[in-house]
Amino acid sequence: MLLESLYGVGVGLALGLTGGGGVLAVPALVLGLGYSLPEATPVALVAVGASALLGGLDGLRRGLVRYRAALLMAGGGALCAPLGLLLAQVLPVAVLMLLFCAVLLLIAARMVGQALARTVAQGASAVSCKSCRLDNTTGRFRWTPRCFLSLSFIGALSGLFSGLLGVGGGFLIVPGIRQVSDLGMHGIVATSLLVIALISAGTVAGFWWAGGSLPSAAWAFIAAAGGGMLGGRLLAPRVSARALQLGFALLAGLAALMLLGKALASLPPLS
Repeated sequence: MLLESLYGVGVGLALGLTGGGGVLAVPALVLGLGYSLPEATPVALVAVGASALLGGLDGLRRGLVRYRAALLMAGGGALCAPLGLLLAQVLPVAVLMLLFCAVLLLIAARMVGQALARTVAQGASAVSCKSCRLDNTTGRFRWTPRCFLSLSFIGALSGLFSGLLGVGGGFLIVPGIRQVSDLGMHGIVATSLLVIALISAGTVAGFWWAGGSLPSAAWAFIAAAGGGMLGGRLLAPRVSARALQLGFALLAGLAALMLLGKALASLPPLS
């Protein structure tokens, strides 16, 4: 139980700080605790979903969550999550792991590029190109067809990967919102957590409805992830947006490389 708790705290802490740290749940379960990918997926979904709910409620309390955007993305995610679950049953485990690694590396590279980009001189022009821009008087998004479609696509894609890989989708939601909007990083993280909670709820409900169950040791991981989430939300206001981006990218890149090594090691040798 000690290892489950330690890994759970780490995943919850990363999720609370970055909004996408739930992507580490599967690597922690597979690499650290010896789960297979099919065994790790439902545990990760429950742990990430429950922890994200705590973080989302905290974000609502602080006024950081853009709840209309969150509901829109969660709706798109809920529609596409069953397709992800179906694909997960059809595709070989090795293919899923390699796909997971590729997406992680892509997101990590993207986040590093955003964090290190020189945006001081180009800030005004960059903001003007965003699909979803905040109204300076209300602090809310100005809803346009372009903004609606952009956020819907982000939600749908995150739902697909949530069902396919059991990762909550935050690793797509965070860079996605940052790409299409001028919302600050702390607001992005809080909004992402609420979306993850809503998407995960539907996916987990489908898992239970199908008769799924979790091993008893998994509940220590799930409870510890919730505790880590609360700690992450307390620390988040003290961490700069740039540091959050770089930390997220580093964790995602390390997880991808470790999973890639495990996936390649499991392939049959060439004759």
